[in-house]
Amino acid sequence: MHRRSQQCALALGKLGVKPGSIVATLAWNTARHMECWYGIIGLGAVCHTLNPRLHPSQLTYIANHAKDCVVMLDLTFVDLMAALRPKLPSVKAYILLTDHAHMPANCPLSDALCYEDIIEAQRSSLPFHWRPRDENAACGLCYTSGTTGLPKGVMYSHRANYLHAMMCLMPDALCVSSGSTVLPIVPLFHANSWGLVFAAPLVGAKIVFPGPHLDGASLHRLLEEHQVTTTAAVPTVWLGLLQYMEAHNLRLTSLKLTCIGGAACPPSMITAFERKHKVEVRHMWGMTETCPLGSMGGLKGTLGKLGPEETLAIKSKQGRPHPFVDMRIVDDADREQPRDGKAYGNLQVRGGIVVQRYFRHDGDHNVDPDGWFTTGDVATIDKFGHMQITDRSKDVIKSGGEWISSIEIENVAVSFPKVREAAVIAMASEKWGERPLLVVVPHETNKPTKDEILAFLEDKIAKYWMPDDVVFVNEIPHTGTGKISKLELREQFKNHKPERPRL
Repeated sequence: MHRRSQQCALALGKLGVKPGSIVATLAWNTARHMECWYGIIGLGAVCHTLNPRLHPSQLTYIANHAKDCVVMLDLTFVDLMAALRPKLPSVKAYILLTDHAHMPANCPLSDALCYEDIIEAQRSSLPFHWRPRDENAACGLCYTSGTTGLPKGVMYSHRANYLHAMMCLMPDALCVSSGSTVLPIVPLFHANSWGLVFAAPLVGAKIVFPGPHLDGASLHRLLEEHQVTTTAAVPTVWLGLLQYMEAHNLRLTSLKLTCIGGAACPPSMITAFERKHKVEVRHMWGMTETCPLGSMGGLKGTLGKLGPEETLAIKSKQGRPHPFVDMRIVDDADREQPRDGKAYGNLQVRGGIVVQRYFRHDGDHNVDPDGWFTTGDVATIDKFGHMQITDRSKDVIKSGGEWISSIEIENVAVSFPKVREAAVIAMASEKWGERPLLVVVPHETNKPTKDEILAFLEDKIAKYWMPDDVVFVNEIPHTGTGKISKLELREQFKNHKPERPRL
């Protein structure tokens, strides 16, 4: 990996890439993609990960805003990039991450270069010495998913990535060592792969890459064949794996720890992993703007002995801030709220890995004079420092002057065996302003009724939190980063009215 990354750096240099140049990747989690990261960064250039799940118009905007000079891409995305090419004036070269034998005939990117050919041509020029000398120099660029407004770029420094990698390795975080085998399921184009591709090599851990194959069967095979000990992904991926294992009566024999983030992990998923498969779950929270992990979910040693339900309640939270992040909750007037696990507030963070300003952006959402960045999440923090996201500020349901957490209702709903996936959004109410609407993907063979679901919720949430209606869908839309797209759901059900409001 080290040698091939050096050859990649030399090849890019021959194409005119210089320190400070921005080179884009459009690829799955593969060894070649990882080589690109280190080759680009080792040259002193900036590695810009493009997310192929975004709409082509967003990809065009992002590539042009970044002024990418080279795009390195998997064969999967040749047609997509060929369609975008006329709109990308700054891109001077395209490199296909393949070998000569697999270069496509009549390729729509007719002058695209073959990755293996250009790096093999640099073998005689080794060794190459890494160029960066300033730890504060830029090395990575990732854009937010742009659920509100245009995507914004977050530029990472060598220092921030190194600090973040150190944090990932800690026993209370991902607990990775030279004896670990790490499977980064979270894509390299999704918020820096949560730092795993920087953390694992720091201690010499083995890495297994899944490529584009994230279905339950493929993941289970990789986990078992390579005896993976540590992995990380969003809840929707784990849902597919758990369902596959349940359907085929399979177990996990080597996996010790899984990190779940990107969206709230339902308590039922934690229970399935820990009690049935004996795999520790660590809930983590972060965002593109925090490099990305901002909190870690390992249990605090000073908590003492806890019962199963107490343990589950804490594990369902998003963890506590790690050493490189300060965290607080404030009201709308920026007054800090108590850490009692009950008070709600706008979550703010600051620290050496937190964005100071967006890339080439003069608008809002930069840090305040004291360095605090407002995340857009609403949260509570308890006396031990455990933080729990109760909602995104734009997703909180404001009903009759009270705030209702859509996430908490969702977590209860998906614990009902007949519910496969659930989302809660606000619908307009003349009397209350807003009321909750529960959107459900039912179990394929054991479908629930509306009354069954409401009866299941009855004694588990506050009466005024009870959804005014339940609707069934075949699929819930997700964003390019795997989160539930409540923006699309709100548009889909903007005119929905319940037959008879509950309150």
